[in-house]
Amino acid sequence: MEQEEIIEAWLESAERNLATARDLIESKHYDWGLFIGQLALEKLLKSVVTKAQNDSPPYTHNLVKLAELSSIKFSEEDLENLAQITKYNVQARYDDIKYQLYKMATKEYTEEWFTKIERIYSWIKEHC
Repeated sequence: MEQEEIIEAWLESAERNLATARDLIESKHYDWGLFIGQLALEKLLKSVVTKAQNDSPPYTHNLVKLAELSSIKFSEEDLENLAQITKYNVQARYDDIKYQLYKMATKEYTEEWFTKIERIYSWIKEHC
């Protein structure tokens, strides 16, 4: 696959994930909505890193690390939010802590954090 095709694949997958996250939240699967929202940001950032470095992004789910490798200047607040959002990846994957995310992800909590996910996602898209 050519570099442009790889970048486009990351972008398309990120868009599908964001739409899926919205659907999950709409159907009250808040914990999974946050997890897939994290994944959407991860894939979007990996497209930016691929373009900036002209190379494959590292194998990581850490959104802060990916943001730092991108060509985009993030605010401290956004980096703090990305650090919190990164946790949804781990919390949704491992059964021993999955229940913690399930309990934490109330409607109100999810609406607050998914709004942040969508805002950061849109901001990144504007700067790629």
